[in-house]
Amino acid sequence: MGLLQPESGLLFWMLLSFGIVFFLLARYGFPVILRALESRKSYIDASLLAAREAEEKLEHLRSDGQKLLESAEQQQREILREASELREQIIREARKKAESEGQRIIATAQEQASAERAAILDDARHQVAVLAIAVSEKLLREKLTDENSQTLLAERLLDEIERSSKS
Repeated sequence: MGLLQPESGLLFWMLLSFGIVFFLLARYGFPVILRALESRKSYIDASLLAAREAEEKLEHLRSDGQKLLESAEQQQREILREASELREQIIREARKKAESEGQRIIATAQEQASAERAAILDDARHQVAVLAIAVSEKLLREKLTDENSQTLLAERLLDEIERSSKS
Protein backbone atom coordinates (compact mmCIF):
# COMPACT_ATOMS: atom_id res chain seq x y z
CA MET A 1 0.00 0.00 0.00
CA GLY A 2 1.07 3.37 -0.71
CA LEU A 3 1.19 6.49 1.15
CA LEU A 4 -1.89 7.86 -0.46
CA GLN A 5 -4.09 4.83 0.04
CA PRO A 6 -4.45 3.81 3.70
CA GLU A 7 -5.48 0.32 4.65
CA SER A 8 -8.94 -0.37 5.93
CA GLY A 9 -7.75 -1.44 9.42
CA LEU A 10 -5.77 1.75 9.81
CA LEU A 11 -8.75 3.70 8.63
CA PHE A 12 -11.01 1.93 11.11
CA TRP A 13 -8.70 2.56 14.08
CA MET A 14 -8.20 6.16 13.05
CA LEU A 15 -11.95 6.71 12.88
CA LEU A 16 -12.48 4.94 16.18
CA SER A 17 -9.76 6.97 17.94
CA PHE A 18 -11.11 10.19 16.35
CA GLY A 19 -14.63 9.35 17.53
CA ILE A 20 -13.42 8.67 21.08
CA VAL A 21 -11.39 11.87 21.19
CA PHE A 22 -14.32 13.78 19.70
CA PHE A 23 -16.71 12.24 22.23
CA LEU A 24 -14.40 13.05 25.13
CA LEU A 25 -13.88 16.58 23.89
CA ALA A 26 -17.60 17.06 23.25
CA ARG A 27 -18.48 15.64 26.64
CA TYR A 28 -15.75 17.18 28.82
CA GLY A 29 -13.62 19.64 26.85
CA PHE A 30 -16.04 21.75 24.85
CA PRO A 31 -18.29 22.68 27.79
CA VAL A 32 -15.24 23.89 29.72
CA ILE A 33 -14.02 25.84 26.69
CA LEU A 34 -17.52 27.24 26.08
CA ARG A 35 -17.85 28.25 29.74
CA ALA A 36 -14.43 29.93 29.56
CA LEU A 37 -15.52 31.73 26.37
CA GLU A 38 -18.84 32.73 27.95
CA SER A 39 -17.02 33.92 31.08
CA ARG A 40 -14.58 35.88 28.94
CA LYS A 41 -17.47 37.33 26.91
CA SER A 42 -19.39 38.36 30.05
CA TYR A 43 -16.16 39.88 31.51
CA ILE A 44 -15.62 41.87 28.30
CA ASP A 45 -19.28 42.97 28.25
CA ALA A 46 -19.07 44.01 31.89
CA SER A 47 -15.82 45.90 31.17
CA LEU A 48 -17.44 47.66 28.22
CA LEU A 49 -20.45 48.55 30.36
CA ALA A 50 -18.18 49.82 33.14
CA ALA A 51 -16.21 51.84 30.57
CA ARG A 52 -19.43 53.39 29.24
CA GLU A 53 -20.57 54.20 32.79
CA ALA A 54 -17.16 55.67 33.58
CA GLU A 55 -17.32 57.74 30.40
CA GLU A 56 -20.82 58.94 31.31
CA LYS A 57 -19.65 59.80 34.83
CA LEU A 58 -16.63 61.60 33.40
CA GLU A 59 -18.88 63.58 31.05
CA HIS A 60 -21.21 64.33 33.97
CA LEU A 61 -18.23 65.46 36.07
CA ARG A 62 -17.01 67.62 33.20
CA SER A 63 -20.41 69.25 32.88
CA ASP A 64 -20.58 69.72 36.67
CA GLY A 65 -17.08 71.19 36.62
CA GLN A 66 -18.08 73.54 33.81
CA LYS A 67 -21.21 74.55 35.74
CA LEU A 68 -19.12 75.15 38.86
CA LEU A 69 -16.64 77.20 36.84
CA GLU A 70 -19.44 79.27 35.34
CA SER A 71 -20.99 79.70 38.78
CA ALA A 72 -17.64 80.80 40.22
CA GLU A 73 -17.17 83.27 37.36
CA GLN A 74 -20.69 84.61 37.96
CA GLN A 75 -19.99 84.98 41.67
CA GLN A 76 -16.71 86.72 40.86
CA ARG A 77 -18.51 89.17 38.56
CA GLU A 78 -21.16 89.74 41.26
CA ILE A 79 -18.54 90.36 43.95
CA LEU A 80 -16.65 92.76 41.67
CA ARG A 81 -19.88 94.59 40.84
CA GLU A 82 -20.79 94.87 44.52
CA ALA A 83 -17.27 96.08 45.37
CA SER A 84 -17.49 98.68 42.61
CA GLU A 85 -20.88 99.86 43.88
CA LEU A 86 -19.57 100.01 47.44
CA ARG A 87 -16.50 101.97 46.30
CA GLU A 88 -18.68 104.45 44.41
CA GLN A 89 -20.99 104.80 47.42
CA ILE A 90 -18.03 105.46 49.73
CA ILE A 91 -16.67 108.04 47.29
CA ARG A 92 -20.08 109.75 47.10
CA GLU A 93 -20.37 109.81 50.89
CA ALA A 94 -16.82 111.16 51.25
CA ARG A 95 -17.56 113.89 48.69
CA LYS A 96 -20.78 114.84 50.48
CA LYS A 97 -18.98 114.90 53.81
CA ALA A 98 -16.13 116.99 52.38
CA GLU A 99 -18.60 119.35 50.75
CA SER A 100 -20.58 119.80 53.96
CA GLU A 101 -17.36 120.26 55.93
CA GLY A 102 -16.18 122.84 53.37
CA GLN A 103 -19.49 124.69 53.61
CA ARG A 104 -19.26 124.62 57.40
CA ILE A 105 -15.71 126.01 57.27
CA ILE A 106 -16.76 128.71 54.80
CA ALA A 107 -19.76 129.62 56.98
CA THR A 108 -17.53 129.80 60.05
CA ALA A 109 -15.02 131.97 58.18
CA GLN A 110 -17.82 134.25 56.97
CA GLU A 111 -19.16 134.54 60.52
CA GLN A 112 -15.68 135.39 61.80
CA ALA A 113 -15.19 137.93 59.00
CA SER A 114 -18.56 139.52 59.80
CA ALA A 115 -17.69 139.65 63.49
CA GLU A 116 -14.29 141.19 62.75
CA ARG A 117 -15.89 143.70 60.34
CA ALA A 118 -18.44 144.65 63.01
CA ALA A 119 -15.66 145.00 65.58
CA ILE A 120 -13.63 147.18 63.19
CA LEU A 121 -16.67 149.35 62.45
CA ASP A 122 -17.43 149.69 66.16
CA ASP A 123 -13.82 150.65 66.83
CA ALA A 124 -13.86 153.13 63.94
CA ARG A 125 -17.08 154.69 65.25
CA HIS A 126 -15.60 154.92 68.70
CA GLN A 127 -12.44 156.57 67.38
CA VAL A 128 -14.48 159.01 65.24
CA ALA A 129 -16.57 159.88 68.28
CA VAL A 130 -13.43 160.38 70.39
CA LEU A 131 -11.88 162.51 67.66
CA ALA A 132 -15.05 164.54 67.25
CA ILE A 133 -15.16 165.16 70.99
CA ALA A 134 -11.47 166.11 70.98
CA VAL A 135 -11.96 168.49 68.06
CA SER A 136 -14.99 170.03 69.69
CA GLU A 137 -13.18 170.41 72.97
CA LYS A 138 -10.22 172.11 71.34
CA LEU A 139 -12.50 174.37 69.33
CA LEU A 140 -14.32 175.44 72.41
CA ARG A 141 -11.12 176.17 74.31
CA GLU A 142 -9.76 178.47 71.75
CA LYS A 143 -10.98 181.87 71.46
CA LEU A 144 -13.08 181.92 68.45
CA THR A 145 -13.41 185.56 67.78
CA ASP A 146 -13.21 185.62 64.09
CA GLU A 147 -14.07 183.28 61.33
CA ASN A 148 -10.56 183.16 59.94
CA SER A 149 -9.15 181.83 63.22
CA GLN A 150 -11.91 179.22 63.39
CA THR A 151 -11.07 177.98 59.89
CA LEU A 152 -7.35 177.87 60.65
CA LEU A 153 -8.03 175.99 63.88
CA ALA A 154 -10.29 173.46 62.14
CA GLU A 155 -7.70 172.84 59.40
CA ARG A 156 -4.92 172.41 61.90
CA LEU A 157 -6.98 169.97 63.95
CA LEU A 158 -7.88 167.97 60.82
CA ASP A 159 -4.19 167.79 59.90
CA GLU A 160 -3.40 166.52 63.41
CA ILE A 161 -6.16 163.96 63.13
CA GLU A 162 -4.82 162.79 59.75
CA ARG A 163 -1.29 162.48 61.12
CA SER A 164 -2.44 160.58 64.19
CA SER A 165 -4.62 158.20 62.11
CA LYS A 166 -1.75 157.52 59.65
CA SER A 167 0.66 156.63 62.40
